[in-house]
Amino acid sequence: MAFRGWKRLFLLGRQNTFAKAWRSRKGGPSLHWKHCCHWSAGKSLDPEVRAFLEENTEVTSSGHLTPEIRLRLLTPHCRFWREKPDLWPYGDPFWAIYWPGGQALSRYILDNPRVVKGRSVLDLGSGCGATAIAAVMSGASQVLANDIDPIAGMAMILNCELNHLNPFPITIKNIINSEAGNWDLIVLGDMFYDEQLADGLHHWLRKCIRIQQTEVLIGDPGRHQFLSHSIHSQLHKVIEYSLPEYTRQENNGLTSSIVWSYQPSNSLEKC
Repeated sequence: MAFRGWKRLFLLGRQNTFAKAWRSRKGGPSLHWKHCCHWSAGKSLDPEVRAFLEENTEVTSSGHLTPEIRLRLLTPHCRFWREKPDLWPYGDPFWAIYWPGGQALSRYILDNPRVVKGRSVLDLGSGCGATAIAAVMSGASQVLANDIDPIAGMAMILNCELNHLNPFPITIKNIINSEAGNWDLIVLGDMFYDEQLADGLHHWLRKCIRIQQTEVLIGDPGRHQFLSHSIHSQLHKVIEYSLPEYTRQENNGLTSSIVWSYQPSNSLEKC
C-alpha cells in the first residue's frame, strides 16, 4: 500500500483513532508560556529520530499555497510513500502532510501580518508547524504550537531550522477542555474530522472567547464533517483560496480551502 493510503484512510475513517487520542488525553491545568513543555533547537532532539526524519522526508516548498515556507513532508520521492504504512515505526504521520486548511491559514497570515503582529498565538493541532511558522514570520509576539504527537513536535523543530527560525514553544498535551489560556488568537486547521472532537472544540473555543475574548480562525477545505457541524452556522467566511493542482490531487479533488472567523452569537453566555 502506498503512503497515500494513509491519506485515504484518514479521509475515510482512520482519523477516528487520532480523534480518540485527542479525547482521551485529558486537558491539564491552564498553560502559561513559560511553563509549556517544549524543545530547544537541535540538541534536545533524539539523534536517531532526527536522522530517521531527515532520511524519510523531503524538504519541499512547492505544490502548496505557501512557497515561502520550506517543510519536511512525505512526498512521492520518499520511501514510505511506497512502503506499507505498518512499517513506519512511529504513530501515523499526519504531521507529514500539509493539509489544505492549514495551508489556507498560513497563506492568510503571511498576506495579512496585522492579524498576528504583536499578538500571542496558539496554533492548535499544529502538525508540521506551518501556521505557527507563518505567525512567527509575520511578527507574532508569542507563538505556542500544540500537537499531541511528540514526533510532530520534533518535526516542527526541523521545519523551524529549515526556515532559519528559533523554535517556538511546543506542547504535546491535549489542551482541549483545559482552562482557557490567555491567547489573543487561536488558529486551527483541518481539526473537524470527528463529531465528538468537533463538539469538544466548539465548547472549548467558545469558552476561550467568552473568558479571554480570544479571536479564533479556522481553516478547512469544506469537508462534510465540518460543514454539517453546528459550529458552521456561527462562522464568518474571511477568504477562500484555490488550491494548487498538487494539493488537489492529494486531497481527493478538493479544489479550495477557506479561512473562517468563529463568532458565536452566544459567546457572552455561560458555557
